[in-house]
Amino acid sequence: MKYKIKEQKNVSVINLEGNIMGGPDALLLNELLHGLVKEGKKKIVLDMSAVKLMNSSGLGMLIAALTTVRHASGNLKLAGVSKKIENLFIITKLINVFEQYKTVKQAVDSY
Repeated sequence: MKYKIKEQKNVSVINLEGNIMGGPDALLLNELLHGLVKEGKKKIVLDMSAVKLMNSSGLGMLIAALTTVRHASGNLKLAGVSKKIENLFIITKLINVFEQYKTVKQAVDSY
């Protein structure tokens, strides 16, 4: 998994690319989010439009990310989730846990 961070309207947008499969990626995302929260950045959007695959460990990674941000009184929203990954959210009943938007712009504007 690769990532890039950019700021839009006081929102940190993290563009994720590749596969989200947990393991070392989970540690990387966790450290990244802790760093953002420590800097006072509590409005976060994960742009998942370039994510190809995700497994159950990847889902756990996203849940941990959401928990980290919410414990800091922030919020994390998802954008650009593919149909395949959205089906994974539906099957696991996590569809109602994450705020999801079709585009990054919609997610950013929702703040």
